Amino acid sequence: MKIHVGCGSAILPGWLNIDIEALPGVDLVHDVRDGLPFEDVGLIFAEHFIEHLDFEAGFAFMRECRRVLNNGGVLRLSTPNLDWVWRHQYHPGSWARDREAVRDCFWVNRAFRGWGHRFLYNSQTLAESLFDAGFATVEQVDYGSSRYPELREIEGHETYPDSPDLPHVIVVEASGSSSTADTGALSAPRAEFEAAVACGLR
Repeated sequence: MKIHVGCGSAILPGWLNIDIEALPGVDLVHDVRDGLPFEDVGLIFAEHFIEHLDFEAGFAFMRECRRVLNNGGVLRLSTPNLDWVWRHQYHPGSWARDREAVRDCFWVNRAFRGWGHRFLYNSQTLAESLFDAGFATVEQVDYGSSRYPELREIEGHETYPDSPDLPHVIVVEASGSSSTADTGALSAPRAEFEAAVACGLR
């Protein structure tokens, strides 16, 4: 089984296309925050999806993906790169006029809040989250490339100019299973973040 999560209108033939809305071509209308009703899945693909979940829901989704994938299964995620956003949308120290600082302020906030975004990842945080979710291997790959034929040239989202050292989209493939998640890198910043978010919800 191959499932495409958060497909929107980008339907993939031969895949089970899942979305929260009943759009044309969607095979299953389902909110993945309620879990994934599958077992023994071979491939899961989610493009520009994970950033639309808050961190806790995104992490729960990663854990669900690990639970439903079979032993040889692979999760492929693509998501905006926070490092690219920072470098290309915010330029402190190089503003010639105040209006440029104002523009950059709105650009950065658009990246975080526009299009329904809830949490943006850099590559390290995405990888650590996947490890903590139970994956044994996380490999960052180039847009459109994969060692798995069915995952090549699968992205359909618009692209922006970038460079090999700083892609605008992070694409990872996670596989394998590990019962010894290392939460060292995530635990303290995650706890501080969750406490701050909780204060904002009071």
